[in-house]
Amino acid sequence: MSHRFESTHQADLDATPEEIWRAIATGPGIDSWFMGRADVQPGPDGTVRIDFGGYAPSHDVTAWEPGKRLAYGGEPAPDGRFVAYEFLLEGRDRGSTTLRVVASGFLPGDDWEDEFEAMSRGHELFFQTLFEYLTHFAGRTATPVTAFGPPVADWDHAWAALHAELGLTAPVAPGDGVSLRLADGTAEDGVVYYVNADTLGIRTGGALIRFLEGFRGPMVAAHHVFADNGHRHTDAAWQSWLTRVLG
Repeated sequence: MSHRFESTHQADLDATPEEIWRAIATGPGIDSWFMGRADVQPGPDGTVRIDFGGYAPSHDVTAWEPGKRLAYGGEPAPDGRFVAYEFLLEGRDRGSTTLRVVASGFLPGDDWEDEFEAMSRGHELFFQTLFEYLTHFAGRTATPVTAFGPPVADWDHAWAALHAELGLTAPVAPGDGVSLRLADGTAEDGVVYYVNADTLGIRTGGALIRFLEGFRGPMVAAHHVFADNGHRHTDAAWQSWLTRVLG
């Protein structure tokens, strides 16, 4: 079997359409909330290319209306697989904006349900991170961090170990306080801004910290660092951190 999918996320934000456009339609903006590193060739004939862990698909822009609508998606693979994104912006009073994000596509194969569930939970984290970025860090650009932990045989144990390291107790909920000890021994306090069965998002004073259950893979750290002390948040440092906590 196979499956066409579509999911929608919407929020009313205290950000202008121009601020949101910079976040979704420029490389530095996307680097500040999505995943990996982005390169945007702007315009109605442009492209959006995102490199995440060496996987770097290129998506053709299919709609480019600055401050109003952006859409892009990849060419279907031989088996029909594809994913596309659409962002719809509607300006409101006093510089606020309603942002609607639609992710759609096609998943082939008999195991599409497992992949769809994992993708949906990841999208929920990504788009909530966009809303969090626009609420707390609008106009700032981040250094993206991507790190992969050791292979995970027991996800319940892995999440329990991560929660214990962060000072979290089950059930974890948005608003829970976090104590984060970095690789160099320094500590940062934070707060959970999003959680589901496969992901955890934390906001500190200078970063958006995210952990994801890789689909058939390791725990992934995909962070966005706004603070000047970015030397503490390197890919290598976070890979060592994940190995210590989950190894």
